[in-house]
Amino acid sequence: MNATGAPLTDTDVAALPFMQRPLTKLLGTRTATPLAKMGLETAGDLLRHYPRKYAEPGTLTNIAELQPGEHVTVVARIHSATVRHMRSRSGAMLHAQVSDGTHTLSLTFFAKRSGVLRLHEDKLRPGRVGLFTGTVSDYRGERQLTHPDYVIVGVDADDEDAAVEVASRPIPIYPATAAVPTWRIERCVATVLGQMRPTDVVDPLPETVRQSRTLDTLFDAFHKIHQPHRDTHWRNARRRFRFEEAFIVQSALLRRKAHTHELAATPRPLPRGDDSLLAQFDTQLPFTLTAGQVSVGEEISTDIAQEHPMQRLLQGDVGSGKTIVALRAMLQVIDGGGQAALLAPTEVLAAQHARSIEHMLGDLALGGMLGGAPNATKVVLLTGSLSTAEKRQAMLDAASGAAGIIIGTHALLSDSVQFADLSLVVVDEQHRFGVEQRDALKAKGRTVPHMLVMTATPIPRTVAMTVFGDLEVSTLNEVPAGRAEVRTHIVPADNPTWMNRIWDRAREEIDQGRRVYVVCSRISASDEDSDITDESDNPQLFELSQDSRQPRELVSVEALTQQLRESAALHGISIGVLHGKLTPAEKDEAMAQFSAGNIQLLVSTTVIEVGVDVPSASMMIIMDADRFGISQLHQLRGRIGRGNLPGVCLLVAPTMEESDAHTRLQALVNTRDGFELAATDLELRHEGDVLGASQSGHGSTLRLLRVIKDADLIAQAREEAHNIIEKDPHLEKHVVLRDAIDDHLDQEAQEFLERA
Repeated sequence: MNATGAPLTDTDVAALPFMQRPLTKLLGTRTATPLAKMGLETAGDLLRHYPRKYAEPGTLTNIAELQPGEHVTVVARIHSATVRHMRSRSGAMLHAQVSDGTHTLSLTFFAKRSGVLRLHEDKLRPGRVGLFTGTVSDYRGERQLTHPDYVIVGVDADDEDAAVEVASRPIPIYPATAAVPTWRIERCVATVLGQMRPTDVVDPLPETVRQSRTLDTLFDAFHKIHQPHRDTHWRNARRRFRFEEAFIVQSALLRRKAHTHELAATPRPLPRGDDSLLAQFDTQLPFTLTAGQVSVGEEISTDIAQEHPMQRLLQGDVGSGKTIVALRAMLQVIDGGGQAALLAPTEVLAAQHARSIEHMLGDLALGGMLGGAPNATKVVLLTGSLSTAEKRQAMLDAASGAAGIIIGTHALLSDSVQFADLSLVVVDEQHRFGVEQRDALKAKGRTVPHMLVMTATPIPRTVAMTVFGDLEVSTLNEVPAGRAEVRTHIVPADNPTWMNRIWDRAREEIDQGRRVYVVCSRISASDEDSDITDESDNPQLFELSQDSRQPRELVSVEALTQQLRESAALHGISIGVLHGKLTPAEKDEAMAQFSAGNIQLLVSTTVIEVGVDVPSASMMIIMDADRFGISQLHQLRGRIGRGNLPGVCLLVAPTMEESDAHTRLQALVNTRDGFELAATDLELRHEGDVLGASQSGHGSTLRLLRVIKDADLIAQAREEAHNIIEKDPHLEKHVVLRDAIDDHLDQEAQEFLERA
């Protein structure tokens, strides 16, 4: 339709850029309609529908020498080709006979409707010569090729030599459907390419970039990826398209970074003198900061002192001390007259942060109270489960400025929550929040607040570069001194002796005054078979491999709790439960009782995955451990060994040698390095949509680029994008690139990049 809503005329189509022209006009409505059901509506859609792989061309073979299972190409003359309806099942079949002059070979094509096969029947006319490529099978003693690719002399090629040349090329295999097979997509692509001229294609890669990286033009790359004459053609084209994707993403991120640099923020420089909150806090610390904490702290301190908002990602392994780094940044802001807000994904974690920060600050957190230090601030907790009076007081403290640190969950995002001078927003486990939620909190400052996002899920360098390329990244690699060793073992669930030993071992830990976690993937037996039943507490970023999804009855919190309470090995032990269906108050009470020792063994779902700190917890037993990803298992294991007690983590799973699930668990046994585990995790799983995977389950925005395998290419693309954005931050001189960012990245990915 044109701007008036009327059907497009030929003049309207001619006025459109070639890549926007509808396939209904380029291919005809009948051919284009099934493609539209695949989301392919324009020339650009079709040409960006890249082959998923390439079949090797067959070697020319005599029909007499054909063997079942061989992939071959034969030259033969067509004797007959007939379409008929099948008797034994619905649908139609085309059966053709071809001959090399001595021996015959059958060709068979199947379809739901006979009309679908008419195109083949029209080309496979008796007397014509062709090259037929496919895998040989045997049907009732007769050699045949089913759905072969073919080139017809005089139709697809001028002569037999030309046909041989065509048949020797790599064969593109497209993502296809039953209604639109790969061979039909190939022919549609050929038709569109035949109508495209070099001037029809505008290239988002500047010529200087293409030349410096020795990349094909966009026009050439389209031809080489769809119609390669040799392997080097499609390989070079793929490299070009991967670079293009990386370049567009990096340009978008760096443009956003440049835009942020232009925004105004209130600078909060490092306070001078020994009477500042930060100085007094550092003086009373009972331990020495690690070199990494000092270095990262200086980076953040410098950022906060600037007149443009800090945008920094703080990543660190489990137990690396991110919270104290963030707290020191909060104190610097408070010393400068501002406020800091910490946004946590769950009430359990928010309450944990509040208790931990108040404990670390001591009398520095008793602002306005007896016993408080002269310049003390106030720490308040704001969550949905507070009483009306508690909420009112917390909101008053935030709005009046009495509270320097406000900690909360989604409740902080409410329109009714106001701040006196919000200057720093700390987002814990940032992937748990949508972009709108983070934006809502950022909008509550007088000027744009400084932003520090934290994650305990280590991110490989190229992932951080691709997803968080508009943020400065700080990394804590060290673990503070005094942290205990945690040993990890795989326990075969199908070995009764080993399973009984688990609970004896748990009893031994408890008898020494320690605590034990037991984690299940489900709350009750009636829950759907799912890796995560507490979905609100535990969104997964990546899909698990299929080998861990064999049907079996999974252990649930309710069933296991009942079993353990009746167990002789745990007689007299206080056993509690914790899961997502409990109220926030019930969750807090369960954790408080566990921390105090009134509950000695806690059976839980993954609600305890992040942040909950119980130094006396020394043992973690994870049931159906193969149902979880590496990152999640690593986070769960991080709940033990947080004091000076040695820990043991038992991964209970069925025996499963030589599977991805076993590789995941063995990786946990071999190392506690979260960055190494994160890289292993991505190698084993699909990378998913790295641009906003935490916000949706949609397909990947990246078509060919892979953030682990293409690490070097991404770094090169970022270097080139930096050179462009540094000179032209708004892309006023690179309109084609600016348009490509809008075209290439869907709206959700755009929002992710614009607001993350």
